[in-house]
Amino acid sequence: MKTKQDGLLNLYRMFRSKLALAGLLCLFCVNMATQSAFAHQQKLALSKVVYNPRANTLEVMHRFELHDAEHAVKEIFGNQADIIQSHETQSQFAEYVYARFGLYRKDDTPIKLTPIGFEVDGKHFWVYQEAPAPDTLEGIQVVHNALRDIWFAQTNTVNIEVGKDIDTLTFTDNTEVLSVDFR
Repeated sequence: MKTKQDGLLNLYRMFRSKLALAGLLCLFCVNMATQSAFAHQQKLALSKVVYNPRANTLEVMHRFELHDAEHAVKEIFGNQADIIQSHETQSQFAEYVYARFGLYRKDDTPIKLTPIGFEVDGKHFWVYQEAPAPDTLEGIQVVHNALRDIWFAQTNTVNIEVGKDIDTLTFTDNTEVLSVDFR
């Protein structure tokens, strides 16, 4: 014989299982929305030029969103390109960056940058360069066109650190050359 209490217990169990199912469904939807948001291309790159007085060098570090780099290498090098697994693709992308980034003295004399390397680190792809610091450096001009020849919306930000001073240059739209004075 079923009691009123058994009926309420069954109703509670049914409600609890539907609530658990609804909760799981909500978690699934939130997870999909989050993955979709993270999978969206950022079209942003951040570079840093740092004067190292101990080594008397200018050290350059470029950080690209790995998702952006994945899309870029497919467009630049073809569908077989794989920046995550292929050392060859990583090397090609680093060469691509080296060719599209430059430092110049105020008189337009190039500062010769030497490629140092590259790496995948979490959600980022890093490219490294360095140059001996010029004896006198009143300022520099910077060119940073990596990925800007692919996507007009690409924004490349360059932070230049000399001593305690940090200057920020932002390459957007048709910006080709930006400069910083050290005084």
